[in-house]
Amino acid sequence: MYEKVYPNKRFKHTLEFLQKHITPSETIMDLGVSNPFSKIMVENGFNVKNTTGEDLDKDQTSLQNESYTVFTAFEIFEHLLNPYTILENVKSDKLFISIPLRLWFSPAYRSKTDMWDRHYHEFEDWQLDWLLEKTGWKILAREKFTHPVKKIGFRPLMRYFTPRYYIVYAEKVK
Repeated sequence: MYEKVYPNKRFKHTLEFLQKHITPSETIMDLGVSNPFSKIMVENGFNVKNTTGEDLDKDQTSLQNESYTVFTAFEIFEHLLNPYTILENVKSDKLFISIPLRLWFSPAYRSKTDMWDRHYHEFEDWQLDWLLEKTGWKILAREKFTHPVKKIGFRPLMRYFTPRYYIVYAEKVK
């Protein structure tokens, strides 16, 4: 059933992780413009607000001016030059972040056609953990998961065994 509704393993896993830790009564500020996963959250009863496309490295106004109880950033921190500043401006006490992990057999992603679709950071799990600790967050849950693809080759084979994504749930240290 899930495969028909959520063809992407990443979306299915992310939704299950979110549902494990919060209820739909929470108001979510999702970093980035409306996207397929923010629509899935809404379809599952969550109240979701998105940022509007501003340059988040320079402008965190929406994080300060909106009212929300949970902050989410799913596969967006790798695109930012300055995720530290974002984390300092989050005003909720709960956050969820997922990132693609740095893989030794795959170079950092860089679109040849879209100058904004690039990974400035290819994180290892400990780097995200340290970033959260330095900005006053305590990780309460974390998971890694794979992202197999239906292709033939060395890298597709490695994706069956090597975790590709890292997701965390953290709360603000008081």
